[in-house]
Amino acid sequence: MRTRFTELFGVEHPVAQGGMQWVGRAPLVAAVVEAGGLGFLTALTQRTPEHLRQEIRRCRELTDKPFGVNLTILPTISPPPYVEYRQVIIDEGVPFVETAGSSPAVHLEHFKARGIKVIHKCTSVRHGLKAQALGVDALSIDGFECAGHPGEDDIPGLVLIPAAADAIDIPFLASGGFADGRGLAAALALGADGVNMGTRFMCTVESEIHQNVKERLVEADELSTQLIFRQLRNTARVADNAVSREVVKRLGEGAQFEDIRELVAGVRGVRVYETGDLDHGIWSAGMVQGLIRDIPTCADLVRRIVREAEEIVLERLIGMVRAPVA
Repeated sequence: MRTRFTELFGVEHPVAQGGMQWVGRAPLVAAVVEAGGLGFLTALTQRTPEHLRQEIRRCRELTDKPFGVNLTILPTISPPPYVEYRQVIIDEGVPFVETAGSSPAVHLEHFKARGIKVIHKCTSVRHGLKAQALGVDALSIDGFECAGHPGEDDIPGLVLIPAAADAIDIPFLASGGFADGRGLAAALALGADGVNMGTRFMCTVESEIHQNVKERLVEADELSTQLIFRQLRNTARVADNAVSREVVKRLGEGAQFEDIRELVAGVRGVRVYETGDLDHGIWSAGMVQGLIRDIPTCADLVRRIVREAEEIVLERLIGMVRAPVA
């Protein structure tokens, strides 16, 4: 399958593994790119810029194919040293960056000056148009189904993707709700140039998270998520567990962020991935977990997705188009 995305980034398949906090590490990323997709290390998973440098080099020990780094820019009281993380990405010659969160404008000129291609993640068409105007090379358009932060517009992919295709000129990936070849075929039909998957890649052999988490993703259905922070206008989709339910309950009763800060602390979430205690903290999962039924290698997963999409297009859809009667 050749699309504008595969041509621009020089990958074999129109499948990307986006940045995921505490998940986007070298073994997973290397496995994705070896399978012919595009993978991204997650910069802020690494405690310091120097740790990111080491992770980039660890990934290069596992693959000689190009990969990217995700740099998520979030407004916080004590922001991480974004400039230092950016400089490591540049110094290490990483060819691709996925930005997310706030506007990438302050970083974009530095990446572009070094020939680094930038994909920016957006949850709306208007934000996609702004990023396009800034000069990003491609977009990842995230529908309301996605894990993490789906924005505040609540527009699902079936509407958001074709709306983006009508308005945006640069290549873009469809994100949120994709796990198999049906999703890839649908994304391409709706106007996207490929798919960007997070939750599905969490549930692979090479993903360095606890087996309990992977098995939970297999067992869960599409209803097994919670939307937290709705009242704070900072909505996040996370796995349904005792902690996320408590957060929703407290906020619904009028609690403020300070009242739930301890429950949603990142250190508790990372412990879920490390120990397999599914109720220890908040952890991300998309509605697409309802379509996840196994824990394959990345190679098997990507190969299966592409094969299924090709079969849908070549056998099912083309077969539905009847030749006109003479």
